[in-house]
Amino acid sequence: MSGSSRRVRWAVPSPGHVKRRAARACSVLGAVAVLSAGLAPGAVADTQSQQWYLSAMKAEEMWKVSTGKGVKVAVVDSGVNHTTESLKGQVLTEEVPKALNYKATDDYLGHGTAMAELIAGTGAGGTVKGLAPDAKIVPYRVSMTGLDKAEAKKAPDLSAVIKAVADSDVKIINMSFTIDLNYDDIREAIQYAHEKGKLMFAGTGNDAEEYNYIGFPAAYPYVVGVAASDKNGKVGKFSEYGNYVDLAAPGLDVPTWCDETFRGYCPSEGTSVATAVASASAALVWSAHPDWTAYQVLGSLIDTAGRDWARDDPSTYLGYGLIRPRKVLEKADYEPGPADTDPLARENKAGVLTAESGTPATPSPAPSAAESSKGSPGGEAVAAEADSLGSTALGVVVGVAAAVLVIGGGAFAVVRSRRRT
Repeated sequence: MSGSSRRVRWAVPSPGHVKRRAARACSVLGAVAVLSAGLAPGAVADTQSQQWYLSAMKAEEMWKVSTGKGVKVAVVDSGVNHTTESLKGQVLTEEVPKALNYKATDDYLGHGTAMAELIAGTGAGGTVKGLAPDAKIVPYRVSMTGLDKAEAKKAPDLSAVIKAVADSDVKIINMSFTIDLNYDDIREAIQYAHEKGKLMFAGTGNDAEEYNYIGFPAAYPYVVGVAASDKNGKVGKFSEYGNYVDLAAPGLDVPTWCDETFRGYCPSEGTSVATAVASASAALVWSAHPDWTAYQVLGSLIDTAGRDWARDDPSTYLGYGLIRPRKVLEKADYEPGPADTDPLARENKAGVLTAESGTPATPSPAPSAAESSKGSPGGEAVAAEADSLGSTALGVVVGVAAAVLVIGGGAFAVVRSRRRT
């Protein structure tokens, strides 16, 4: 099946959802006025201060050890605008095979550009600064929700893109999107990329409250499924869950481009954002340890993830815990384990257990008390070590009252609207 007949989605809210939320939140225009970094003098501090996770993860300390230099990340998305202040000099368009380079730098949504900036943005002119600011981006545009039929037919096939990346020297593939069905050719391409030593990250999806579909490619073997957490380490209420959730990363209240006009940033939330942060985290570790394999990089991130449950009993909501690359980088002699041992061997062998491959997953039953302490958005808050994401109060606080786990509600709702990404 061709890529044009199966568009991937990045979970933008439906028109009805937007209207319902507009009733209790200000307009996107208002958000642009607040977060329009790079557009006026003095806007620098305003936008970059919104990147709360940089201080939480102690990015400045990590950058003394690693900035992602020497690592290339393929952003497979809606395209990447290489002319933004943050991405000038960061996007390697020339490395995209000609046959697959259809408007790779023409981002028709603003989504791919936002993901690229979260990974490797320089922060120039007050724009978003990436967690791995010296990594490089190789852009690929695929058919996603929002692309008209004529353009969709010209977009390269997703499986072909993955195989092309696999044959390059790109180390990490960022896929901030979901597909509700399992396709054999994509699964085969993922397997091929795995055999070529690539590390792949994908969002688990943003529909937990309504459908909780199995989110591919996150659910494929050898793809790291990433859930979204807020600044307190709490899983987002929208973040889809299941046994294919491997790690969690910051994914709420993060500034990304409002739309394809690139005129300002809006606060956003979603597993797309979390995926980009996870990819950037891997880039930092791989840059510091260029001789490590994908297994070793991933294994180190899993072993050092913040959690208050047993290492061999991952959470349905947060997987092995909140990603903490600093815990790897702060030890020059960190032992990553065997180069050829898959840290997700059990999950990759078992596959998705919540439903048969390719069919919508039925919502999981109410979690037990034990599961609530491992990430359930409806349970009581359970504090883990205080140093989960970075410092003091940002611990693994998993499970929190629904009123606190906002999807644009609570205190933030009356201040600004959010873009679900």
